[in-house]
Amino acid sequence: MLAIANKAREITGVDPRALPDDVLLSTQPLVLKGLVADWPIVRAGLQSNQSAISYIRRFYRDATVGALLGAPDIEGRFFYNEDLSGFNFKAVKLKLDVMLDEVERHKDASKPPAIYVGSTTIDTCLPGFRDENDLGFGDRNPLASIWLGNRTRIAAHHDLPDNVACVVVGHRRFTLFPPEQLQNLYIGPLDFTPAGQAISMVDFARPDLQRFPKFAEAVRHAQLAELGPGDALFIPSMWWHHIEALDAFNVLVNYWWRQSPAFMDSPISALMLAIMTVRDLPKAQRDAWFNLFRHYVFEADESTAAHIPEGARRALSPMDEDMVRDIRARLLQRLNR
Repeated sequence: MLAIANKAREITGVDPRALPDDVLLSTQPLVLKGLVADWPIVRAGLQSNQSAISYIRRFYRDATVGALLGAPDIEGRFFYNEDLSGFNFKAVKLKLDVMLDEVERHKDASKPPAIYVGSTTIDTCLPGFRDENDLGFGDRNPLASIWLGNRTRIAAHHDLPDNVACVVVGHRRFTLFPPEQLQNLYIGPLDFTPAGQAISMVDFARPDLQRFPKFAEAVRHAQLAELGPGDALFIPSMWWHHIEALDAFNVLVNYWWRQSPAFMDSPISALMLAIMTVRDLPKAQRDAWFNLFRHYVFEADESTAAHIPEGARRALSPMDEDMVRDIRARLLQRLNR
């Protein structure tokens, strides 16, 4: 286990029916102690894993879920194979009740196979579950997902949305890094990933500091959050986080939302296009494009297009849905030529 000196800030007394903006707009991780302690799924899990599984089965309606299955020798760490040509697990589709049966079947094994169901929409998979177990986000409309499995380790990655992650069964350990630690986390391929997001290549259980020496600097800036049943964690957009599920059965419910309009594309599209079109230019041209990006994107303000009549600013105007649709169509036309 990594020696993390810094603990994520803990707060208590947050009303789960009306999460405040000082939590939901935080730029630092926040541990929300006991936020969902009164949820029925939490109370069932505190009785036993079997009680929690029985509670979940109440809402099951023959749903198929995506699961990751790994052999015992991966020790719960879902990752690449040796030469990064593939992965050390199988991605399968199965019925949720079959997955729960598998967890129960291996509950007493000292080295069980790794079983993981991630990011499954609750309303599709377990209709009615949120009627008894839910949070209040005001006028925000987050996507609510459930994550289930046994002892697993999910490599450090970041997500575009803000995230409230609620530990409802079992215990989890989160190791979090601010976005600027990117260069010290040794991120793997951007376009071939275990589950959609680029991940750190460092094994947090056995960090190889000869191969990854800058990781020691990342650890200096890390924050640790250790959560039990009923606790929640707010993870700001773009914060890197490594997640360990520590018990024979673990359930997490999370809520994702973006602070930008739904019509905006993911910035990863811009990054991949920039890699494709800008990265390998001669240095002088890259420098020129760096200045263009800084002027029109990263340092853009009301003065950027002030010299252009307002009705003629087009893409330099504030974005709206129609403008984004038009720009997307023209980009697709260019890319498909």
